[in-house]
Amino acid sequence: MGLGAFHRSHQAWYTQHAGDAAEWGIASFTGRRPDAAAVLSDQDGLYTVVERSDEGDSFEIIGSIVEAVDGADVERFVELVSAPLTSVVTLTITEAAYRLGVDGKLDTEAPDVVADLAVLADGSASSKPSTPLGRLVRGLAARRDADAGPLSVVCCDNLSNNGTVARNAVVGMALAFDAGLAAWIDASVSFVSTSVDRITPRTTDADIDAVAAACGYRDESPVVAEPFHNWVLSGDFPAGRPRWEDAGAVFVDEIEPYENRKLWLLNGAHSLLAYAGQLRGHKTVAEALADDSCRRAVEDFWDEAAANLHGDDLRIPEYRAALLERFANSRIAHHLAQIAMDGSTKLRMRAVPVLRAERAAGRSGEAAARMIAAWSAYTASATGLQDPRAADIAAANLLPGRVRLGALLSLVDPELAADAEIVALVDSLADTFAVVGKVSTK
Repeated sequence: MGLGAFHRSHQAWYTQHAGDAAEWGIASFTGRRPDAAAVLSDQDGLYTVVERSDEGDSFEIIGSIVEAVDGADVERFVELVSAPLTSVVTLTITEAAYRLGVDGKLDTEAPDVVADLAVLADGSASSKPSTPLGRLVRGLAARRDADAGPLSVVCCDNLSNNGTVARNAVVGMALAFDAGLAAWIDASVSFVSTSVDRITPRTTDADIDAVAAACGYRDESPVVAEPFHNWVLSGDFPAGRPRWEDAGAVFVDEIEPYENRKLWLLNGAHSLLAYAGQLRGHKTVAEALADDSCRRAVEDFWDEAAANLHGDDLRIPEYRAALLERFANSRIAHHLAQIAMDGSTKLRMRAVPVLRAERAAGRSGEAAARMIAAWSAYTASATGLQDPRAADIAAANLLPGRVRLGALLSLVDPELAADAEIVALVDSLADTFAVVGKVSTK
């Protein structure tokens, strides 16, 4: 689920490079729009991965996607999920798609969740769930009814303990209308937690032209990615899986240290650069990192995060050094506006845990608070904000002074908003990054 650039540069790439790749194929479903499925279908599922480094580009045709489908085709999705030969469902649906409330649980009052629950409870085949979670629940219900056996759901979104998050969201939706289905999911579906890592910017027309010039064929849907790739997984695969370890995937018993390293050091730095960098007039990660003010903010945040990262083989200094090299890759145009989307959700995983840990250790948490302050300033200057709480953010930004800040913080974490010291700390950092005009999210 989620036929985006990252899925195609990551899970599909790993499946192509598995030792038993010939035994596996991926049916990939789009999210919001059918366009990607239509383009890929016209190319028999084939596309090019462009590995882009400062030394140049390399090109590889990927053939692991054997069917590209419009996500609105719920009938085909249900048919495939309920098929006995289907073994794995991967999710790259973005953090916001899990519809988590501020308590970390499924927000059963979200309008689209309410609508999907009504559709699922109705049970009519002609009524189609609109959210990825609703479609997955319907597919799992069909698998139960077909007695097709267990399978695994592999969450590849940037959420802490993402397998448990996916389980809670799916079981929570099922429980709201069918306790028996929820019990079957609990017993028969394995939710695998992962840490995923490969910088994959949005494809441009120039990228399409570059593939044509270098390869001699026209690919309307190439993917550009950095050479680096990493996948750490923890969980069971009761129906089998490709040999992803042949492509470098790592299977561990405890995922949390690896998740936190990725979420805090890479994703946290990305969010900080996205907000601070755009406030200072930058458009890409490489541009923002070259700004001393942004670079210092990232290094300070990394110091705080590293103080709370514990686990064998994490090699934090080497990881930080590699991130600086990856971020500085000027040939990867990773746009800050793309990273900045859904900030109210992302900050809960990227800034809040570090801030909490620092405060619990008796330290200020200033660097983590600075990320939240940058987001706060960004929301006030951005036009066309893309966030699941966009309307609430707009309402908060109409309020005066520190009341405004408290309202914004409550959308990220109500406990932070209720702590006067934290509100004062974030407020004191509000002018850290100078605003250069209005920030466009386009």
